[in-house]
Amino acid sequence: MKQKVDLIVHSARQLLTLGEVEVPSALSISPSCPRRGEAMNELGLIEDGAVAVSRGLVTLVGTTEEVLAQTEAEEMIDASNRVVMPGFVDPHTHLVFAGSREDEFESRLRGTTYMEIMAAGGGIMSTVRATRVATLPQLIAQSRGRLDRMLAHGTTTAEAKSGYGLNVDDELKMLEAIRQLDATHPVDLVPTFLGAHAVPVEFKGRADEYVEVVINEMLPLTERELRENASGASAPSVPFFCDVFCEEGVFSVSQSRRILERARELGFGLKVHADEFEPLGGTSLAVELGAVSADHLVCTPVDEIEALAGSDTIAVSLPGTPFGLGHHEYTPARQIIEAGGALALATDLNPGTCYCESMQIIIALACRYMRLTPAEAIAATTLNAAHALGLGDRVGSLETGKKADILVLDIPNYRHLGYHFGVNLVERVIKSGQVLYRNSGK
Repeated sequence: MKQKVDLIVHSARQLLTLGEVEVPSALSISPSCPRRGEAMNELGLIEDGAVAVSRGLVTLVGTTEEVLAQTEAEEMIDASNRVVMPGFVDPHTHLVFAGSREDEFESRLRGTTYMEIMAAGGGIMSTVRATRVATLPQLIAQSRGRLDRMLAHGTTTAEAKSGYGLNVDDELKMLEAIRQLDATHPVDLVPTFLGAHAVPVEFKGRADEYVEVVINEMLPLTERELRENASGASAPSVPFFCDVFCEEGVFSVSQSRRILERARELGFGLKVHADEFEPLGGTSLAVELGAVSADHLVCTPVDEIEALAGSDTIAVSLPGTPFGLGHHEYTPARQIIEAGGALALATDLNPGTCYCESMQIIIALACRYMRLTPAEAIAATTLNAAHALGLGDRVGSLETGKKADILVLDIPNYRHLGYHFGVNLVERVIKSGQVLYRNSGK
């Protein structure tokens, strides 16, 4: 007798499972580990593939013949001549903010640098001013539109940072906005506290004093709020993180260390903004402290790339940011991969340097400017990105027991991701087994 399930997606020209595959022993892939090195090209591809879904989870994966021989469902989706793959996971976003900074974009076109704008009181502080005066409902409403666009372009799980409040009340307001969006929007959100995003104007010239506020006031209050939210009715609990912008003119390595060590004591997972403009040693700090990820990594030295590759810390590249800034230097992705590092990609969605909700565009940029293959870019935006959020056991691949977060793409083969850009290639987005978006133009 066939097993009754809720949904079957069948007849996919290519089904990309990102699951366990047979490769040479030197590249053996555990389903609980991110892809590294040459294994990033292994997508677990099944021709004429199918996925069976029950109660929001993947029940069976295989060829259409195998799946239809074992399961039956009232809801069937014919994916003929389509590519089916896991939903995108975006592991680095500044989703919640108020206002915009198109004036700074124009200033950069005229030659003003990002750091010059920031030193003059613009940049992050411009968004801080707008976010502080915004009400919680206003923040949620503005952010929801961005989240809708992320879902429409295939993102089903994302990280969301605070960091535009820079005081206790407004940082908590941002985290509450993230909590409410997670509770009311289909995209699953993972919260990150980024109180050390910049030194606020009221602490100008007194960065060490602000670090004390972050350590002694913000972190304990934030931990209490996030832990209460993470241990609610939904199970398993959602991880939460602390991030620091370790950069020249922002937070030094020693200041970053103090914040991150205190956060680790309180139970936060760790992330680090590192090596975006200057190689201060933020990547080595992330590896030393066991951070789940080190992000940006535009100017990371060779010795730190090797240390990163030998660790469990995921290298998260944000190619939309140098592109948005008009820069020509990108994450040395080939060096990271060849060293054996685990690479992920993210949008860095933010109002100043990368106002972009589409992981498809990020894949296109990564292929061109970082020389990733389409397969490597897909692994970096699904399974590896999930591991960069501590969620590799739940999302990022289509394997039995994982969330049924599935994309149906109107493309003839997976290489069109990266090759064909500037349009939305998503035909359907299935989140936890439910079709939540269908492209009316497809």
